[in-house]
Amino acid sequence: QVQLVESGGGLVQPGGSARLSCAASGSIFSRWSITMGWYRQAPGEQRELVASITSGGNTNYADSVKGRFTISRDNAKNTVYLQMNTLKPEDTAAYYCNVRWPLGTSWGQGTQVTVSS
Repeated sequence: QVQLVESGGGLVQPGGSARLSCAASGSIFSRWSITMGWYRQAPGEQRELVASITSGGNTNYADSVKGRFTISRDNAKNTVYLQMNTLKPEDTAAYYCNVRWPLGTSWGQGTQVTVSS
C-alpha cells in the first residue's frame, strides 16, 4: 500500500507564492523507480498534469506553469515538493499528489490552492 500526505496550499494573492509538499510511504519505494508528480483539477475541468519528476530527477512541466513552478523531491524522505511562484487566478484548483510505478499509481487526497485578492 502507498500512503500520500499532502500539505501546503490555501489562499494566495495574485503574484504570490505557495509551496506544496507530499510525503509518501510504502514498500514500492524499495522495489521500484517511482515517478512523483502533481496534478490539478479546477471545477468543471478535467484533472491535468502540472509537473512530474522521476527518481533520477528528470522533470516535466505543463506549458502553463513553465518558468513559474518548480518540482523537486527528496528521495531519502520520499517527499515531493511543488514551489509555485507568480501565481495567477487561473492556477486556482485542487492539487493532487501522484506516484507512479510499473504496476500502478496512487493519489493523494488533494489540497486546495485559491489565488484571489
